[in-house]
Amino acid sequence: MRRSLLVTALTVLLTVVPAQPAVGQEVETSPKVIPGGVPFSVTVRGAEEVSSWYEVRTSAGRLLGSGTIGAGESHVVQDLVVESRGELPLTVRIGGSSAEVDAPYAPGWYSLLPPLVAIVLALIFREVITALFAGVWLGALAVAGYNPIAAVWRVVDTFAVPALGDVEGGQTQIIVFSLLLGGMVGIIAKNGGTLGIVEAVRPLATTPRRGKIATWLAGLAIFFDDYANTLLVGNTMRPVTDRLRISREKLAYVVDSTAAPVAAMVPISTWVGYEISLIADGFRIAAEQNPGNATLVESLQSASPFTVFLETIPFLFYPILALAFVFLTSFMDRDFGEMARAERRAARGDGLHRAGAMLATDTSGTVMDPKEGAPHRWWNAALPVLTVILVVLGGLYATGRAGTEPGASLMDVLGAADPFATLLWGSLAGCIVAIVLSILQRILTPTEAIESFLGGVRAMMIAMIILVLAWSLGAVTEEVGTAPFLAKILSGALPLALIPMVVFATSAVIAFSTGTSWATMAILVPLVVPLTISLGGGVGFEPGAANYHLLLGSISSVLAGAIFGDHCSPISDTTVLSSMASASDHVDHVRTQLPYALTVALVGMIVGDLGTALGLPNWIALLTGVVILWIVLRIWGQRILEEAPAGWDTATEART
Repeated sequence: MRRSLLVTALTVLLTVVPAQPAVGQEVETSPKVIPGGVPFSVTVRGAEEVSSWYEVRTSAGRLLGSGTIGAGESHVVQDLVVESRGELPLTVRIGGSSAEVDAPYAPGWYSLLPPLVAIVLALIFREVITALFAGVWLGALAVAGYNPIAAVWRVVDTFAVPALGDVEGGQTQIIVFSLLLGGMVGIIAKNGGTLGIVEAVRPLATTPRRGKIATWLAGLAIFFDDYANTLLVGNTMRPVTDRLRISREKLAYVVDSTAAPVAAMVPISTWVGYEISLIADGFRIAAEQNPGNATLVESLQSASPFTVFLETIPFLFYPILALAFVFLTSFMDRDFGEMARAERRAARGDGLHRAGAMLATDTSGTVMDPKEGAPHRWWNAALPVLTVILVVLGGLYATGRAGTEPGASLMDVLGAADPFATLLWGSLAGCIVAIVLSILQRILTPTEAIESFLGGVRAMMIAMIILVLAWSLGAVTEEVGTAPFLAKILSGALPLALIPMVVFATSAVIAFSTGTSWATMAILVPLVVPLTISLGGGVGFEPGAANYHLLLGSISSVLAGAIFGDHCSPISDTTVLSSMASASDHVDHVRTQLPYALTVALVGMIVGDLGTALGLPNWIALLTGVVILWIVLRIWGQRILEEAPAGWDTATEART
């Protein structure tokens, strides 16, 4: 009897409630969990021979959608909404057959739990891996039909493994790129190149102020991709900032705040083609929604999405002010809040990171120590890094040129490039150059070079686990409908002048909750463009026309809000990569950066988004924003130099 009960209990625990209909793959829901009160979709497939009539009804017979499917075609029935679990299962009729869709159901508010729990646990307990796992498990719990044991298996097989193996989305390439770059860093550390860089920069970066400004300038220089920017700048400048006793938290902040903001604004980057494609989609949707307005449709069809993107750059208040704030904190050598405490700790010599911190990259032991007797030649580090940059840039041009017509502009070429493949080429080329330099100069033997490479790869393991879990949580938010739920509760009729500010806030909340700026932009830009145009933001649709600046402000607010939310979110991949490249505790990076990002965002929203919507010229808004940030630092910022800790040379303003 007990054995029978045990077998029965194990069977129940290990069984997943299926989200598949009885007729196999003819019907599929998206997301996998049907969120109450939030639109979802059902994909139906018709018979191979003839066209089929379909309809989707609730268990009570309420019609949700209907239409005709061509022979052998798949059709996505969108904007379906059920209000309660009692309306399930759905009945889908396709021609003469029918199927029941009894996907797991969750109330709309449940979609907020996975990211919210992960973020709160991480900030409270300062342990990010467990926090992320808990968030993924909560989402997997709904996917698994609220079977707690099955939810554990879904964490691995449904979310973690696909996140690790997502070649199409570029996540696999980012993992390999990061590991290869870590291996390259291990080699140049062992062959003395890292110390050579430190010694070469020593005459220039003689003070913490100069060290932070140098890091800021390096972030501006690597403008073509945010991932490459983060990993190259963090790993290259970390030895310099360590020598100057700049905290790892401050380095991570500078690295994080000069990556996406630069890549999102520069017309020659891996971001811009994607952003332009979203703007084009918004124009197309707006034209389809206004078929009776021939003038508007003609303006939308003739408009250049690239030109509109260029016109939105002066309205990207958060990215621009974020770059300005990094420079101000560096030049003024002032900080406040958690960041000030971290900088004082480092300045006193009490540690570049908090005692007990879990560093995203392991720099302990001898992994990053040079081989005894190795010469400190700066070019042994500079040449591999330069190789990465040149190969990536060349690869972007080559792959983009192959995908465009002859005579295409450089902007179009980069928009058609394959950034993930080129990142792999660049990191591998950097490793090869580092190994060859080490062996040719007889600094390392081939065996020692490979061991150094593997040591650098091993140092990245903690960050890779965090990154995979962060991606898994992002996938979870898709399956439980987090973004659509937030978009629903944050949308509504608004005064036209408030649209840019509200769009920024909405975009920020979605990006913060999902950990991705690109998905946030993909969700909101096609919604915001038609909405703004319908409310009068695109009247005439030419520069200088009535309310045209509001359309530009709304588009830029989506981009800026997505970057801001992505910056603040502990589940964002770029936030994780910044912690990894800077060898900082990930949660400490989030806690110290968050007040700075919020400060810049508030100034950008009020002075920038709201100010320009009310008629303030954007250049005055930007200048006013910079002045306000300067005042904030003057009043609340604490100058680290004033404490004059032991080992501080007040005459030269250098830490000895």
